[in-house]
Amino acid sequence: MTDPFSPAQLGPVTLRNRVIKAATSEGRSPDGLVTDDLIDFHRSFAEGGVGMTTVAYCCVSPQGASAPGQIVMDSKALPGLHRLADVVHGAGAAISAQLGHAGVVAQKKLTGVTAVAPSRFVNPTSFAYCREITRAEIARVIDQFGDAAQVAVDAGFDAVELHFGHLYLPSSFLSPLINRRKDEYGGDIDNRSRFVREIATRVREVVGDQIAVIAKLDMDDGLPGSIWIDEALRTAQLLDADANLDAIELTQGSSVYKPMYLFRGDVPVKEFAKVMPPALRPAVRLVGKQTMGVYPYRDLYMLEAARQFVPIMRNTKLILLGGITDREHLETGMREGFDFLAMGRALLREPDRVRTMIAEPASHSRCNHNNKCMVTVFSRTHCVLDPEQRYGAVLGTEQVT
Repeated sequence: MTDPFSPAQLGPVTLRNRVIKAATSEGRSPDGLVTDDLIDFHRSFAEGGVGMTTVAYCCVSPQGASAPGQIVMDSKALPGLHRLADVVHGAGAAISAQLGHAGVVAQKKLTGVTAVAPSRFVNPTSFAYCREITRAEIARVIDQFGDAAQVAVDAGFDAVELHFGHLYLPSSFLSPLINRRKDEYGGDIDNRSRFVREIATRVREVVGDQIAVIAKLDMDDGLPGSIWIDEALRTAQLLDADANLDAIELTQGSSVYKPMYLFRGDVPVKEFAKVMPPALRPAVRLVGKQTMGVYPYRDLYMLEAARQFVPIMRNTKLILLGGITDREHLETGMREGFDFLAMGRALLREPDRVRTMIAEPASHSRCNHNNKCMVTVFSRTHCVLDPEQRYGAVLGTEQVT
Protein backbone atom coordinates (compact mmCIF):
# COMPACT_ATOMS: atom_id res chain seq x y z
CA MET A 1 0.00 0.00 0.00
CA THR A 2 1.23 3.51 -0.84
CA ASP A 3 1.94 5.69 2.18
CA PRO A 4 -0.61 8.57 2.20
CA PHE A 5 2.08 10.81 3.63
CA SER A 6 4.58 10.16 0.84
CA PRO A 7 5.20 12.75 -1.91
CA ALA A 8 2.97 12.46 -4.98
CA GLN A 9 2.82 13.93 -8.45
CA LEU A 10 -0.28 15.87 -9.46
CA GLY A 11 0.25 16.89 -13.06
CA PRO A 12 3.28 19.19 -13.10
CA VAL A 13 3.21 19.67 -9.30
CA THR A 14 4.84 17.51 -6.64
CA LEU A 15 2.86 17.52 -3.38
CA ARG A 16 4.66 16.65 -0.17
CA ASN A 17 1.87 14.20 0.69
CA ARG A 18 -1.50 13.03 -0.60
CA VAL A 19 -3.78 14.97 1.76
CA ILE A 20 -5.66 17.93 0.27
CA LYS A 21 -7.59 20.52 2.24
CA ALA A 22 -10.98 20.46 0.51
CA ALA A 23 -12.67 23.72 -0.41
CA THR A 24 -14.92 24.95 2.39
CA SER A 25 -16.72 28.29 2.27
CA GLU A 26 -14.56 30.76 4.14
CA GLY A 27 -16.34 34.08 4.76
CA ARG A 28 -12.97 35.78 5.14
CA SER A 29 -12.95 38.07 2.11
CA PRO A 30 -15.85 40.47 2.82
CA ASP A 31 -14.89 42.83 -0.01
CA GLY A 32 -14.15 40.04 -2.46
CA LEU A 33 -10.39 40.39 -1.98
CA VAL A 34 -7.78 38.39 -0.09
CA THR A 35 -7.42 39.47 3.55
CA ASP A 36 -4.85 38.74 6.25
CA ASP A 37 -7.55 36.62 7.88
CA LEU A 38 -7.88 34.48 4.74
CA ILE A 39 -4.11 34.15 4.51
CA ASP A 40 -3.89 33.04 8.14
CA PHE A 41 -6.70 30.55 7.52
CA HIS A 42 -4.80 28.78 4.75
CA ARG A 43 -1.45 29.21 6.46
CA SER A 44 -2.82 27.13 9.34
CA PHE A 45 -3.52 24.16 7.06
CA ALA A 46 -0.16 24.49 5.33
CA GLU A 47 1.70 24.62 8.63
CA GLY A 48 -0.54 21.77 9.82
CA GLY A 49 0.89 19.48 7.19
CA VAL A 50 -1.50 19.22 4.21
CA GLY A 51 -0.02 18.61 0.79
CA MET A 52 -2.26 21.26 -0.78
CA THR A 53 -4.92 23.69 0.42
CA THR A 54 -7.86 24.86 -1.71
CA VAL A 55 -9.21 28.41 -1.77
CA ALA A 56 -12.96 27.96 -1.92
CA TYR A 57 -15.24 29.20 -4.64
CA CYS A 58 -13.45 31.84 -6.64
CA CYS A 59 -15.95 33.24 -9.16
CA VAL A 60 -15.12 33.25 -12.85
CA SER A 61 -17.33 36.36 -13.19
CA PRO A 62 -19.36 38.66 -10.91
CA GLN A 63 -22.54 37.04 -12.28
CA GLY A 64 -21.23 33.66 -11.13
CA ALA A 65 -21.23 34.52 -7.42
CA SER A 66 -23.26 32.37 -5.06
CA ALA A 67 -22.74 34.41 -1.86
CA PRO A 68 -21.45 37.82 -0.76
CA GLY A 69 -17.73 38.37 -0.41
CA GLN A 70 -16.52 35.76 -2.85
CA ILE A 71 -13.31 36.46 -4.74
CA VAL A 72 -13.74 37.21 -8.43
CA MET A 73 -10.71 36.03 -10.39
CA ASP A 74 -9.61 39.26 -12.04
CA SER A 75 -6.75 41.74 -11.95
CA LYS A 76 -8.02 43.39 -8.75
CA ALA A 77 -7.69 40.12 -6.86
CA LEU A 78 -4.24 39.28 -8.26
CA PRO A 79 -1.96 41.02 -5.70
CA GLY A 80 -3.73 39.42 -2.75
CA LEU A 81 -3.81 36.01 -4.37
CA HIS A 82 -0.08 36.25 -5.06
CA ARG A 83 0.60 37.10 -1.42
CA LEU A 84 -1.59 34.19 -0.29
CA ALA A 85 0.26 31.75 -2.56
CA ASP A 86 3.63 32.95 -1.28
CA VAL A 87 2.61 32.38 2.36
CA VAL A 88 1.28 28.87 1.69
CA HIS A 89 4.42 27.97 -0.27
CA GLY A 90 6.54 29.32 2.57
CA ALA A 91 4.84 26.83 4.88
CA GLY A 92 5.67 23.95 2.55
CA ALA A 93 2.28 23.30 0.90
CA ALA A 94 0.82 23.81 -2.56
CA ILE A 95 -2.28 25.91 -3.21
CA SER A 96 -5.29 25.51 -5.52
CA ALA A 97 -8.09 27.89 -6.51
CA GLN A 98 -11.58 26.47 -6.89
CA LEU A 99 -13.18 28.11 -9.94
CA GLY A 100 -16.94 28.24 -10.27
CA HIS A 101 -20.05 29.80 -11.77
CA ALA A 102 -23.10 29.56 -9.52
CA GLY A 103 -25.76 29.29 -12.23
CA VAL A 104 -29.04 28.30 -10.56
CA VAL A 105 -27.55 28.97 -7.12
CA ALA A 106 -26.82 32.64 -7.91
CA GLN A 107 -29.06 35.26 -6.29
CA LYS A 108 -30.34 38.23 -8.28
CA LYS A 109 -30.18 40.51 -5.24
CA LEU A 110 -26.44 39.79 -5.11
CA THR A 111 -25.48 39.70 -8.80
CA GLY A 112 -28.08 42.14 -10.12
CA VAL A 113 -29.08 39.76 -12.93
CA THR A 114 -31.45 36.82 -13.30
CA ALA A 115 -29.68 33.53 -12.69
CA VAL A 116 -29.00 31.28 -15.66
CA ALA A 117 -29.56 27.55 -16.10
CA PRO A 118 -29.38 25.10 -19.02
CA SER A 119 -33.17 25.44 -19.31
CA ARG A 120 -35.76 27.56 -17.55
CA PHE A 121 -35.82 26.44 -13.93
CA VAL A 122 -37.21 27.45 -10.55
CA ASN A 123 -34.85 26.86 -7.63
CA PRO A 124 -36.85 24.63 -5.22
CA THR A 125 -35.19 26.19 -2.18
CA SER A 126 -35.26 29.91 -2.99
CA PHE A 127 -38.15 29.74 -5.52
CA ALA A 128 -36.06 32.04 -7.71
CA TYR A 129 -36.63 31.90 -11.46
CA CYS A 130 -33.63 31.00 -13.64
CA ARG A 131 -33.64 31.77 -17.36
CA GLU A 132 -32.14 29.58 -20.07
CA ILE A 133 -28.55 30.45 -20.90
CA THR A 134 -27.89 31.25 -24.56
CA ARG A 135 -25.27 29.53 -26.70
CA ALA A 136 -23.31 32.80 -26.92
CA GLU A 137 -23.31 32.99 -23.12
CA ILE A 138 -22.15 29.38 -22.89
CA ALA A 139 -19.12 30.28 -25.01
CA ARG A 140 -18.50 33.34 -22.83
CA VAL A 141 -18.57 31.28 -19.61
CA ILE A 142 -16.11 28.79 -21.10
CA ASP A 143 -13.74 31.67 -21.83
CA GLN A 144 -14.28 33.06 -18.34
CA PHE A 145 -13.09 29.79 -16.83
CA GLY A 146 -9.98 30.07 -19.00
CA ASP A 147 -9.40 33.68 -17.98
CA ALA A 148 -9.83 32.81 -14.31
CA ALA A 149 -7.32 29.97 -14.64
CA GLN A 150 -4.83 32.43 -16.12
CA VAL A 151 -5.23 34.62 -13.03
CA ALA A 152 -4.37 31.60 -10.88
CA VAL A 153 -1.24 31.00 -12.96
CA ASP A 154 -0.24 34.67 -12.69
CA ALA A 155 -0.78 34.54 -8.91
CA GLY A 156 1.64 31.64 -8.54
CA PHE A 157 -0.97 29.00 -7.71
CA ASP A 158 -0.15 25.33 -8.25
CA ALA A 159 -3.58 24.14 -9.37
CA VAL A 160 -7.14 25.07 -10.20
CA GLU A 161 -10.21 23.04 -9.27
CA LEU A 162 -13.07 23.35 -11.76
CA HIS A 163 -16.33 23.15 -9.83
CA PHE A 164 -18.44 20.68 -11.79
CA GLY A 165 -20.50 19.67 -8.76
CA HIS A 166 -23.41 20.60 -6.50
CA LEU A 167 -25.68 21.80 -9.33
CA TYR A 168 -23.76 24.99 -9.94
CA LEU A 169 -23.90 25.97 -13.62
CA PRO A 170 -21.57 23.30 -15.11
CA SER A 171 -23.09 20.58 -12.94
CA SER A 172 -26.64 21.61 -13.82
CA PHE A 173 -25.90 20.82 -17.47
CA LEU A 174 -25.28 17.22 -16.38
CA SER A 175 -28.70 16.99 -14.73
CA PRO A 176 -31.52 15.60 -16.92
CA LEU A 177 -33.97 17.29 -14.55
CA ILE A 178 -32.57 20.79 -15.11
CA ASN A 179 -31.12 20.40 -18.62
CA ARG A 180 -33.97 19.98 -21.07
CA ARG A 181 -32.20 21.64 -24.01
CA LYS A 182 -32.78 20.45 -27.57
CA ASP A 183 -29.39 21.52 -28.97
CA GLU A 184 -25.98 19.85 -28.76
CA TYR A 185 -25.76 20.67 -25.03
CA GLY A 186 -28.91 18.70 -24.14
CA GLY A 187 -30.33 15.24 -24.61
CA ASP A 188 -28.25 12.17 -23.76
CA ILE A 189 -25.43 12.21 -21.23
CA ASP A 190 -22.74 12.61 -23.90
CA ASN A 191 -24.37 15.86 -25.02
CA ARG A 192 -25.03 17.01 -21.46
CA SER A 193 -21.34 16.44 -20.69
CA ARG A 194 -20.26 18.71 -23.55
CA PHE A 195 -20.17 21.91 -21.46
CA VAL A 196 -17.88 20.55 -18.74
CA ARG A 197 -15.61 18.97 -21.35
CA GLU A 198 -15.31 22.25 -23.20
CA ILE A 199 -14.50 24.10 -19.99
CA ALA A 200 -11.76 21.58 -19.16
CA THR A 201 -10.38 21.82 -22.69
CA ARG A 202 -10.28 25.62 -22.60
CA VAL A 203 -8.60 25.71 -19.19
CA ARG A 204 -5.95 23.23 -20.31
CA GLU A 205 -5.32 25.31 -23.45
CA VAL A 206 -4.72 28.34 -21.24
CA VAL A 207 -2.57 26.83 -18.51
CA GLY A 208 -0.71 24.16 -20.48
CA ASP A 209 1.58 22.31 -18.11
CA GLN A 210 2.17 25.29 -15.83
CA ILE A 211 -0.29 24.13 -13.15
CA ALA A 212 -2.45 21.11 -12.33
CA VAL A 213 -6.11 21.02 -13.38
CA ILE A 214 -8.64 19.25 -11.14
CA ALA A 215 -12.41 18.92 -11.53
CA LYS A 216 -14.88 18.43 -8.69
CA LEU A 217 -17.57 16.12 -10.07
CA ASP A 218 -20.92 15.02 -8.64
CA MET A 219 -21.46 11.26 -8.48
CA ASP A 220 -25.08 11.94 -7.54
CA ASP A 221 -26.83 15.03 -6.25
CA GLY A 222 -29.67 13.68 -4.14
CA LEU A 223 -32.31 15.34 -6.31
CA PRO A 224 -34.83 12.77 -7.65
CA GLY A 225 -34.55 12.41 -11.42
CA SER A 226 -31.29 14.34 -11.55
CA ILE A 227 -27.62 13.24 -11.54
CA TRP A 228 -26.98 9.64 -10.50
CA ILE A 229 -23.89 7.47 -10.57
CA ASP A 230 -24.65 5.63 -13.83
CA GLU A 231 -24.42 8.79 -15.94
CA ALA A 232 -21.73 10.34 -13.73
CA LEU A 233 -19.51 7.39 -14.63
CA ARG A 234 -19.98 8.23 -18.30
CA THR A 235 -19.12 11.90 -17.74
CA ALA A 236 -15.97 10.89 -15.86
CA GLN A 237 -15.06 8.47 -18.66
CA LEU A 238 -15.42 11.22 -21.28
CA LEU A 239 -13.35 13.68 -19.24
CA ASP A 240 -10.72 11.01 -18.71
CA ALA A 241 -10.53 10.25 -22.44
CA ASP A 242 -10.02 13.96 -23.21
CA ALA A 243 -6.96 13.88 -20.90
CA ASN A 244 -7.30 17.56 -19.93
CA LEU A 245 -7.59 16.88 -16.21
CA ASP A 246 -4.90 15.73 -13.82
CA ALA A 247 -7.42 14.60 -11.19
CA ILE A 248 -11.12 14.36 -10.43
CA GLU A 249 -12.40 14.94 -6.90
CA LEU A 250 -15.60 12.94 -6.45
CA THR A 251 -18.43 14.53 -4.51
CA GLN A 252 -22.17 14.25 -3.84
CA GLY A 253 -25.08 16.55 -3.12
CA SER A 254 -26.16 19.99 -4.24
CA SER A 255 -26.61 23.56 -3.12
CA VAL A 256 -30.15 23.50 -4.49
CA TYR A 257 -31.87 20.70 -2.60
CA LYS A 258 -31.28 18.99 0.77
CA PRO A 259 -27.69 20.16 1.32
CA MET A 260 -27.15 17.72 4.18
CA TYR A 261 -26.76 14.99 1.56
CA LEU A 262 -23.26 16.42 1.07
CA PHE A 263 -22.40 16.94 4.74
CA ARG A 264 -24.21 14.16 6.65
CA GLY A 265 -24.63 14.22 10.41
CA ASP A 266 -26.44 16.69 12.67
CA VAL A 267 -28.79 19.25 11.10
CA PRO A 268 -28.17 22.65 12.78
CA VAL A 269 -31.73 23.95 12.40
CA LYS A 270 -31.74 26.25 15.43
CA GLU A 271 -28.46 27.81 14.41
CA PHE A 272 -29.64 28.42 10.84
CA ALA A 273 -32.87 29.98 12.13
CA LYS A 274 -30.88 32.50 14.18
CA VAL A 275 -29.11 33.89 11.10
CA MET A 276 -32.25 34.13 8.96
CA PRO A 277 -34.42 37.26 8.71
CA PRO A 278 -36.90 37.31 11.63
CA ALA A 279 -39.89 36.64 9.35
CA LEU A 280 -38.33 33.39 8.13
CA ARG A 281 -37.18 31.99 11.46
CA PRO A 282 -40.43 30.17 12.42
CA ALA A 283 -40.53 28.43 9.03
CA VAL A 284 -36.90 27.37 9.31
CA ARG A 285 -37.52 25.89 12.75
CA LEU A 286 -40.66 24.13 11.52
CA VAL A 287 -39.49 22.61 8.22
CA GLY A 288 -35.72 23.10 8.38
CA LYS A 289 -34.93 19.39 8.74
CA GLN A 290 -37.29 18.46 5.93
CA THR A 291 -35.79 21.10 3.64
CA MET A 292 -32.16 20.34 4.44
CA GLY A 293 -32.54 16.56 4.66
CA VAL A 294 -31.51 14.11 7.36
CA TYR A 295 -28.63 11.77 6.52
CA PRO A 296 -26.74 9.98 9.31
CA TYR A 297 -22.98 10.43 9.33
CA ARG A 298 -20.62 7.51 8.85
CA ASP A 299 -16.92 7.42 8.17
CA LEU A 300 -15.93 7.35 4.48
CA TYR A 301 -19.54 7.92 3.48
CA MET A 302 -18.72 8.61 -0.19
CA LEU A 303 -16.50 5.57 -0.64
CA GLU A 304 -19.24 3.15 -1.71
CA ALA A 305 -20.11 5.33 -4.71
CA ALA A 306 -16.58 6.56 -5.40
CA ARG A 307 -15.02 3.10 -5.73
CA GLN A 308 -17.11 2.64 -8.90
CA PHE A 309 -14.89 5.18 -10.65
CA VAL A 310 -11.53 3.57 -9.92
CA PRO A 311 -11.57 0.93 -12.70
CA ILE A 312 -12.53 3.33 -15.51
CA MET A 313 -9.76 5.92 -15.09
CA ARG A 314 -6.92 5.71 -17.60
CA ASN A 315 -5.38 9.19 -17.62
CA THR A 316 -6.83 10.89 -14.57
CA LYS A 317 -6.10 10.48 -10.87
CA LEU A 318 -8.90 10.30 -8.31
CA ILE A 319 -9.41 12.22 -5.08
CA LEU A 320 -11.61 10.66 -2.39
CA LEU A 321 -13.73 13.00 -0.26
CA GLY A 322 -16.28 12.50 2.49
CA GLY A 323 -15.89 11.39 6.11
CA ILE A 324 -12.09 11.23 6.13
CA THR A 325 -10.86 12.18 9.57
CA ASP A 326 -8.27 9.61 10.73
CA ARG A 327 -5.16 7.90 9.41
CA GLU A 328 -7.07 4.64 9.05
CA HIS A 329 -9.40 6.38 6.57
CA LEU A 330 -6.47 7.66 4.52
CA GLU A 331 -4.98 4.19 4.34
CA THR A 332 -8.33 2.69 3.36
CA GLY A 333 -8.61 5.19 0.52
CA MET A 334 -5.13 4.30 -0.73
CA ARG A 335 -5.92 0.57 -0.61
CA GLU A 336 -9.09 1.19 -2.61
CA GLY A 337 -7.07 2.74 -5.42
CA PHE A 338 -7.44 6.49 -4.83
CA ASP A 339 -4.47 8.75 -5.42
CA PHE A 340 -5.31 11.61 -3.05
CA LEU A 341 -7.57 12.15 -0.05
CA ALA A 342 -9.49 15.37 0.69
CA MET A 343 -10.43 16.57 4.17
CA GLY A 344 -12.74 19.43 5.14
CA ARG A 345 -14.51 19.76 8.49
CA ALA A 346 -11.92 17.70 10.38
CA LEU A 347 -9.30 20.29 9.43
CA LEU A 348 -11.51 23.16 10.54
CA ARG A 349 -11.49 21.54 13.98
CA GLU A 350 -7.77 20.69 13.87
CA PRO A 351 -5.73 22.48 11.21
CA ASP A 352 -2.71 20.42 12.30
CA ARG A 353 -4.57 17.11 11.94
CA VAL A 354 -2.12 15.83 9.29
CA ARG A 355 0.92 16.37 11.51
CA THR A 356 -0.95 14.71 14.38
CA MET A 357 -1.80 11.65 12.26
CA ILE A 358 1.85 11.31 11.27
CA ALA A 359 3.11 11.62 14.85
CA GLU A 360 0.25 9.69 16.48
CA PRO A 361 -1.13 7.14 13.97
CA ALA A 362 -3.85 5.89 16.32
CA SER A 363 -5.20 9.37 17.18
CA HIS A 364 -8.83 10.24 16.46
CA SER A 365 -10.26 13.47 15.10
CA ARG A 366 -12.03 15.81 17.50
CA CYS A 367 -14.65 16.72 14.86
CA ASN A 368 -18.02 15.42 16.08
CA HIS A 369 -19.97 16.30 12.90
CA ASN A 370 -22.36 18.72 14.63
CA ASN A 371 -22.25 20.77 11.39
CA LYS A 372 -22.68 24.09 13.16
CA CYS A 373 -19.67 25.21 11.15
CA MET A 374 -22.09 25.35 8.17
CA VAL A 375 -23.82 28.35 9.73
CA THR A 376 -20.58 30.25 10.31
CA VAL A 377 -20.21 30.80 6.54
CA PHE A 378 -22.69 33.68 6.98
CA SER A 379 -20.00 35.46 8.96
CA ARG A 380 -16.56 33.84 9.15
CA THR A 381 -16.09 30.10 8.74
CA HIS A 382 -14.72 28.34 11.80
CA CYS A 383 -15.26 25.35 14.06
CA VAL A 384 -17.62 26.35 16.87
CA LEU A 385 -15.78 23.98 19.23
CA ASP A 386 -12.54 25.95 18.87
CA PRO A 387 -12.55 28.72 21.50
CA GLU A 388 -9.75 30.64 19.78
CA GLN A 389 -11.72 30.85 16.53
CA ARG A 390 -15.06 31.52 18.21
CA TYR A 391 -14.07 33.96 20.92
CA GLY A 392 -10.46 34.98 20.26
CA ALA A 393 -7.39 33.59 21.97
CA VAL A 394 -6.66 34.80 25.48
CA LEU A 395 -2.94 35.10 26.06
CA GLY A 396 -2.25 36.41 29.55
CA THR A 397 -4.37 39.55 29.82
CA GLU A 398 -4.33 40.35 26.12
CA GLN A 399 -7.11 39.17 23.87
CA VAL A 400 -6.24 38.59 20.23
CA THR A 401 -9.19 39.24 17.89
